[in-house]
Amino acid sequence: MTADLIHVARPLGMTALAFVISVVATPLLIRLLKRFKMGKSIRDAESAPVMAAKHAHKAGTPTMGGIVIWATVLIIVFAFALGSYLFPGTWLGDANFLSRGQTWLPLGLLAVSALVGLADDYLNIRRMGGGKGGGLRMRYRILSYTLVAILGAWWFYTRLDWSQLHVPFYGTFDIGLWYVPFFILVVASTSFSVNEIDGLDGLAGGTLLASFGAFAVIAWSQGRFDLATLCAAIIGALIGFLWFNITPAEVFMGDTGSMPLGTVLAVVALMTNQPLLLLIIGLPFVIESLSVIIQVTSKKLRGKKVFLSAPIHHHLEAIGWSEPRIVMRFWLISFVLAGLGVVLALIDKI
Repeated sequence: MTADLIHVARPLGMTALAFVISVVATPLLIRLLKRFKMGKSIRDAESAPVMAAKHAHKAGTPTMGGIVIWATVLIIVFAFALGSYLFPGTWLGDANFLSRGQTWLPLGLLAVSALVGLADDYLNIRRMGGGKGGGLRMRYRILSYTLVAILGAWWFYTRLDWSQLHVPFYGTFDIGLWYVPFFILVVASTSFSVNEIDGLDGLAGGTLLASFGAFAVIAWSQGRFDLATLCAAIIGALIGFLWFNITPAEVFMGDTGSMPLGTVLAVVALMTNQPLLLLIIGLPFVIESLSVIIQVTSKKLRGKKVFLSAPIHHHLEAIGWSEPRIVMRFWLISFVLAGLGVVLALIDKI
């Protein structure tokens, strides 16, 4: 098989394989989560009236479903890496996409942030921790995003010797040590934003699907074929998970899904040197986090709410939009923005 065919077939094949594994494994995980009573806790009416009114029936729905997404990706990555090592010179070598320059960092941060998210989910289920209804307090959650981002920034700057920032249609600039705080800001804010959008059945999964699809194309167009294949594997695992996560959801993604996926999305944007396009491709995430920031700031400074509830998808619920309508419209917007981002990235290369 020629190199060009491999670079096309490998990401498509990994998408299909990840989908099959995910769609088969998710029902098994759901049964396991139910057996150990790993059900979602819904906040009370006093602290979150809109959520309590609209989502009370979802209490007890298995959460931590994100396990199947990152576990599927890690299994595929290391299975083919091991196969390539044990059987060199075979097709397994062509299928392997574990590489120091492209996939070590996103996979490492995927694993670390998945464990942090898993711990947060467990605290929420058991109603432990300082957060409302259980789980980590917001300040500690943001701190955990930041610590993971610092780990990534250290690797990026010292191991990959990366300090250049590309501004679309303007140029690429070496910003030196300033790249470290920039990296931390991008990763921490994206992780936070993806976590905030994970509040309705299928909402986070569909919007992430669009964003990873866009950056898979961008990475592929830059010749970063291992990175593009990683995105493709995530897409396949996400589709399999969404089969059970769309309304009415049989399982929720949880922080163990949203946190690592947000982290990896940010890292992929940075590794393709198109983090500024993430503002367009991931605009729904930006809007969600901004709505929370505006709401919290307004309550502290003015003593008044701007939205009936935050993030903004809960505000839309409060004014009468149905959950499927909100989710589908977010999906449509996400795919349009993903397409726009890809077009801008490709034009920028000309």
